[in-house]
Order: sequence, then C-alpha cells, then structure tokens
Amino acid sequence: MTSDGSARRPGRQSGPVIDLHAHSTVSDGTESPTVLVEAATAAGIDVLALTDHDTVGGWEEATRAARRTGLTLVPGIEISCAVGGVSIHLLGYLTDPDDPALMAELAHARESRATRLARMVARMAADGIPVTYEQVLAQVAPGATAGRPHIADALIANGTIRHRDEAFEVWLAEDSPYYVSHHAPHPVRGVELVRAAGGVPVLAHPFTLTRSRGADEALVEQMYAAGLVGLEAFHRDHGPEQIARAEALAERFGLLLTGSSDYHGAGKLNRLGEHTTDPEVLDAIERASSGVTTIVRP
Repeated sequence: MTSDGSARRPGRQSGPVIDLHAHSTVSDGTESPTVLVEAATAAGIDVLALTDHDTVGGWEEATRAARRTGLTLVPGIEISCAVGGVSIHLLGYLTDPDDPALMAELAHARESRATRLARMVARMAADGIPVTYEQVLAQVAPGATAGRPHIADALIANGTIRHRDEAFEVWLAEDSPYYVSHHAPHPVRGVELVRAAGGVPVLAHPFTLTRSRGADEALVEQMYAAGLVGLEAFHRDHGPEQIARAEALAERFGLLLTGSSDYHGAGKLNRLGEHTTDPEVLDAIERASSGVTTIVRP
C-alpha cells in the first residue's frame, strides 16, 4: 500500500511480489536480517532485496533465512553518495562482496559515518538536546553501519521523541545546524564502482520530496554514461510528478524502472511491498550482472 492507502504496483498485477529495497539492523533498520526475511515472507513478499547502507554484512544471515523460509533473496547494497552537498543514494544489486575497490570505499564511508555522529551529538548536546554519544552507540547493533537514525533511536529511547521522523524534521536533516557531512563518493563514481564489481546500479528515489533536493536530469545523464541501469521510480517519497520525471528519463536513456518499499522496520512508516517491481525488470537486472553474485532462490 502507498502512503495514501492505495495500492501501486507497476505493470501487471499477477506474478511474484518483488520488493527491491529493504534494510536490517546491519545498517539502520530495526529488524535483524533473519527477522526481516521472516517479516517479508509473512507479508506475502516473494522476492526481497537486502540493501543495507554501505555494507554487505547482512547477506550471509539473510541467505540462511531465505533458504529456510523459501523467499527469494536479491543481495544488494545502498551506497551513500553526494554531489554539491546533496545526498544521493545508489542501489547496487548482485555486486561481488570481495571486490577490493568497492569494499574499500564502503569501509571508508562507514568509518566516516561513525566519526561524524560523534560530532553531531556534541553539537546537539551543547544546545541542550538530551542525547549522548554513548546512548547513540547503544542503539547500533554489533558490526552495523552507524547512521543518523541511531541518533533518533537514542532520542526515542530516552523519551525525547516518539518516532525517527520527528528527529529528522527538527534536528537531523541536511539543512540542520547540527548536521555534519561524511565521506561519500560522487554518484558517477558510485556507478563505476558497482559496475566494476559486477553489479547493477539503480538510482534510489532519485527525486525524493523529503530528504534533499534529489537528483537532476543532468546528473542522471552523467550516471547513465557511467553505466547506470535503472531508476527507483515507485517509492513512497515520489508523487505523480516525480514518477513522470523518472518515466521520461527511463524512456530517454533506456533505463529500467523499479518499485520498492525502502523498508526499515519500525524505523520508518514504509511498509513491505507498498511498491513493487515487475518480474521482467528483475530478470533484466539479473542479466545485467556479471553473475559473480547470484539471486538466492529456494
């Protein structure tokens, strides 16, 4: 279901239910990879992509859970990129988890995220906002990629707010005085890294209404020239105008169009399967990969 309660699924209504964007506690989701897979199965999802931020750390656990439940798993990542101070997220499907260049870039991003959180919390505490870095770290699962949502979780845990969205509206957005940037590759570099690692790059929620100004057509064209394969058009953060922009660019460049929930468990309002992807698109994603990493099927 969409945010207004209506169903939106691109293409045909029959066939497998495919959700190509979800997060676990390995990054900023609230459910472990196992619980996420179980929740997706219970929700009627046939195919789920695990796309934690800047890490493949949840793949092994999710694979075991998928084989046990019968769900089809698409191993993926969401790379945090940036250009001109604007955050751009890039989904990479079926990348080689041992690719040296990609893994080094992801490790750099994770380290940078951790140090910037300490600086953000220090700024907030100096203004009297009741949060400490120790409280934030207590919200991060062992080995997980730390991020701004964990600051929000700390504020929830100490009773300051009720939901992550409140923290992002008031304190954690990119235009907040408490915001600190972190290392993030240029989106074109992100595309190059994913392609070099045998994966398939898809631009996540490119025209988002909520977190930043999003991408523009010139950037999409540059990313396409570097090997971009698709656009995540059907997403909670896209209204009809943003979907139409994505569809026009897809037609112009021959890009795939995906639909996904961007599920984070209790961390966001997004629900599993509220936006989905056509089976033909998933087939095209699989063909576009090198085959080093494969879809996990029952």
